[in-house]
Amino acid sequence: MQITSLVLRSYRNYEELSLAFDAGVQIFLGANAQGKTNIIEALYYAAFGRSHRTSSDAELIRMGDMGAHIGLNFLRHDVPGALSFTFARGARRRIERGGQHLRQRDLVGILPMVLFSPEDLFLVKGAPALRRRYLDAELSQASPAYYGELLRYTHILRQRNALLKDIREHLAPVDALLPWDAQLAHSAAYLVTRRIAATAQLGALSARVQAVLAAGETLTISYCVAHAPEGLTGSKDGMTERLELWYNEMFREGRARDIARAATGTGPHLDDLVLTVDGMDLRSYGSQGQQRTGALALKLAELFYLRENVGEAPILLLDDVMSELDAERRSALLSLIRSEEIQTFITATDAAYFPAERMGTYRSVETGKIREM
Repeated sequence: MQITSLVLRSYRNYEELSLAFDAGVQIFLGANAQGKTNIIEALYYAAFGRSHRTSSDAELIRMGDMGAHIGLNFLRHDVPGALSFTFARGARRRIERGGQHLRQRDLVGILPMVLFSPEDLFLVKGAPALRRRYLDAELSQASPAYYGELLRYTHILRQRNALLKDIREHLAPVDALLPWDAQLAHSAAYLVTRRIAATAQLGALSARVQAVLAAGETLTISYCVAHAPEGLTGSKDGMTERLELWYNEMFREGRARDIARAATGTGPHLDDLVLTVDGMDLRSYGSQGQQRTGALALKLAELFYLRENVGEAPILLLDDVMSELDAERRSALLSLIRSEEIQTFITATDAAYFPAERMGTYRSVETGKIREM
């Protein structure tokens, strides 16, 4: 996997920009608020059809301009491809691949990518929703079937919650829940089975990364099904069927509670990943250093998970994380990037964060202008 070029027009603080990339490490250096993260954002947008910084596409358009454009060329399994995004104020954006119109959901998996930003350092100690999002993102990139089922589950959940509100307000009968319960249980069982399998694979990969980042510490990752009795997911044989039966039972038992709250109180939208180091719960009892190491191990494990499941390494984006890591973790991260030969885009404020021996292509970024160093 390689991004070969990027073209921006009227995007953020770039009036016109055209960059070509080799397969190695791409380093963008400059002071804050010069446009480094805008490059990372444009690459991320090409992979997911959304920004990691804002939910409004209008913010991507350069101030004073009426529209913007992102153009990206890439190689996937040595086959060239191109993606194009056109934005206009007051109109819907247009996504094209090779001249064909795409929906946002069609983008997922075309350009496998892993972003590591300072916010990801909260992956361990933050809310469970962050860890669910992390797990869903990598599974969706590796499996279109999973992504499709995740969208289906989200739709069914939204419909069930709306129906719960109607029932609470005496606008619909309780029996109207039955078909939605059955669909939700079926979808939930599929998602959780896939998440548990992915967690096992990620656990092995994270442990290997952890051994490099923090020798002598053993990292373990487990998937926690909210409200599940012990043994429900203990055996792989028949797990999906057991989960579907259990979810149906839980929906029946929790019906009165769900109606009162107008919200579904059981399901994979409430589950979590639990990380431990040498048996200690990392979220509750780990030091800040241990939590950051665990977050870094998770993100790097995501990288290797995608490589194992899509057949080639994804693109790695590191946005302003060098200053957030101590020298030891920074050195371990850069050594791993060099040894694995992964195309990586890094932003930083200081060249001193990198080895004296140049490790890729260095570019200076200043007020929307980029030059090679």
